[in-house]
Amino acid sequence: QMQLVESGGGLVQPGQSLSLSCTVSGSTLDEYGFTWFRQAPGKQREALLCISSSDSPMYYADSAKGRFTIARDNAKRKVYLHLNRLQLEDTAVYYCAAFWGTCSSDDRYSSSRGQGTPVTVGS
Repeated sequence: QMQLVESGGGLVQPGQSLSLSCTVSGSTLDEYGFTWFRQAPGKQREALLCISSSDSPMYYADSAKGRFTIARDNAKRKVYLHLNRLQLEDTAVYYCAAFWGTCSSDDRYSSSRGQGTPVTVGS
């Protein structure tokens, strides 16, 4: 059974960058799309962007366009989320989810989901 573990979160200042990793075990990545989500305190879960099994990115959130990028390395069993020009409102727990054969913004249909890594943007 696929398991996902996120890492790389932390405290950063506004304007800085941060790279998150999603490490996959229990399955190969090749046939899966992976979506990064986030949930801020007191807010609904938000889908950010996905990378398909064919390495194509798909953006779901306007807030992610132009600032966040996604990448995957199947050999290393990792999916990355690069966060640039971070803002206070980017403070949230970020987590990844896997979808067999597709990309999706609804994690109810995910094959697996990690526990998340917290990102705090503040001075």
